[in-house]
Amino acid sequence: MNIRMNSWKSRTRGFRTKAAAALASVVLATAALAGCSSGSDSEAASSDSSSSASAAAAVDGTRNAAAVLADNEDTHAEDGDTEYDESEAVGIELKGDSASADGKGVDVDGSTVTITSSGTYLLSGSLDDGQIVVTAPEATVTLILDGVDISSSSGSAIAATEAERLVVVLADGSENKLSDTDSYADDAEANAALYSAGDLTIGGSGSLTVTGNGNDAIAGKDGLVVEGGNITVEAADDGIRGKDYLVVNGGTVTVTAKGDGLKSDNADEEDAGYIAVAGGTLSVSANGDAVDAATDLVVTGGRLTVQSEASDDTSAHGLKSGVITVLEGGTVDVSASADALHGDAAVHLNGADVTLAAGDDGIHAEGDLIISKGTLNVTRSNEGLEGKDILVRGGTSNVTSDDDGVNASGSEATSEEEQGGQGGFGGGGPGGGGGGENVGDYSAKVTGGTLVLNSQGDGFDSNGTAEITGGTVVVNGPEMGGNGALDVNGSFTVSGGTLLAAGSAGMVVAPDEESEQGWLSATLDASVEAGTTLHIVDADGKVVASYVTSKTIQNVVYSGAGIESGEEYTVYSGGSTSGSDTGGLAESGKLGSAKKIATVTAGEAPEGGGFGGGPGGGGNRG
Repeated sequence: MNIRMNSWKSRTRGFRTKAAAALASVVLATAALAGCSSGSDSEAASSDSSSSASAAAAVDGTRNAAAVLADNEDTHAEDGDTEYDESEAVGIELKGDSASADGKGVDVDGSTVTITSSGTYLLSGSLDDGQIVVTAPEATVTLILDGVDISSSSGSAIAATEAERLVVVLADGSENKLSDTDSYADDAEANAALYSAGDLTIGGSGSLTVTGNGNDAIAGKDGLVVEGGNITVEAADDGIRGKDYLVVNGGTVTVTAKGDGLKSDNADEEDAGYIAVAGGTLSVSANGDAVDAATDLVVTGGRLTVQSEASDDTSAHGLKSGVITVLEGGTVDVSASADALHGDAAVHLNGADVTLAAGDDGIHAEGDLIISKGTLNVTRSNEGLEGKDILVRGGTSNVTSDDDGVNASGSEATSEEEQGGQGGFGGGGPGGGGGGENVGDYSAKVTGGTLVLNSQGDGFDSNGTAEITGGTVVVNGPEMGGNGALDVNGSFTVSGGTLLAAGSAGMVVAPDEESEQGWLSATLDASVEAGTTLHIVDADGKVVASYVTSKTIQNVVYSGAGIESGEEYTVYSGGSTSGSDTGGLAESGKLGSAKKIATVTAGEAPEGGGFGGGPGGGGNRG
């Protein structure tokens, strides 16, 4: 769906205003306290961190694109904005160091062309060192670019310093170029190669190449909407910036920026500072954040491919939002040296096809991290999914990580006292959660969908509680003993769905005894190599589950509808599998000549599995 004026209605916005304001204030306070070491400063920093966490938690991560957009300012764009009647346009011919016009509303002074009234103007030709200036207060001015090449050594190539709305139309088949000065004064009003003090719309089917030598390439001080065209920008700072909002409904947009790629930076108004992509093909390469929204970032269509690679210690996230990111449609492909998706509050995957490669977290949310629909493939990350409250309720997710696959955590774990003396020893009995750490106010839940984790650190990790009520979870966990396929500090219950977690035996965690659905945990006498076929077989000789290892492992935890607590099960090595495969968990299997390697009782965790939480109760790690 294209995003148009009056397509949404404003609703209550109090929660997101408070969240954005609180998060922004924490950033400023933290910067002000940098380098301070006094007790009072430390207490202030701790208070700010708590405020930030509270603000992030106040944002409901389950909200969909329509609900988020409804809380934002309507765009100025209207159907027909980029349509025009050439016979009614005032022609302006650019002649190198001069220009001429065939109608009213245009003043020419050497190579400076000033448009002073509303209307449609058709521009052609070139200016070797000149400008198009628009000074038409409260007016809508449409510029049709039909083969223009404008360079300026003194400022912007096009500067609409006074206009209610500027519409730039790229004529069919035309090729257009704009480039600006290599430096601007600090107080310069117009500071981009293409600049509008009012709302800016760009459309048409021609091409536009914009080089921002001194600062941004394209900037709108109010809202900016891209309807179409083949737009290529290169910028010394930000590529395309719409202060109040940046909306892309169509076109092909290619951005190379030394700062941020796509940006909306108004964090002062409750319904501004958002970015929405509803269509088009976008390719962004940036040394800062590739896409940076002060408040909300919403993708409902199109194809977005971004790369962010910092040249220093600046932020270089792929997609970043100050309040919530919702990816509800289209295709999103991100490669980033920091987080691929970063939400100062919440992130919601709700239908998009998403591929992420990250130097830090695949997805990081300070509050809710929700996966409802669509596909997610994290091909590279330090930690795959990290957030305060992580909920997987649909979709298909595959996550590869150098450390934890899923990590429900935050900047500060809730203390033992805050948890009413609950302590850090999980369920407190056999098979209880991972011990040795306090139980924080964090959660990891799976109620539906498919989640496959391939981790070198902990696989499915919560510094608080964990719960599986549906869906399929497969953990190809760590080979080293200092981590575990499962690591839960608090209660860990399974009441539905399917869980298979395989990894090392040095830090084994299993679900709580109180779990409604049966489970088993088998620690093998010796490790089995990658590529080994394992079967779990009940007392009647029926194969309950079949799994092919992708790593060297020594422990397997399994929970499914076929497991009954108190019953005995046997683990076999060998045989074959058939049918579909989910992270190594096969649709079916046959024993053939498989050999028995372990016998376990469902509901009993193996002894000696860790440092706390009772037998098999997890390691000393958060």
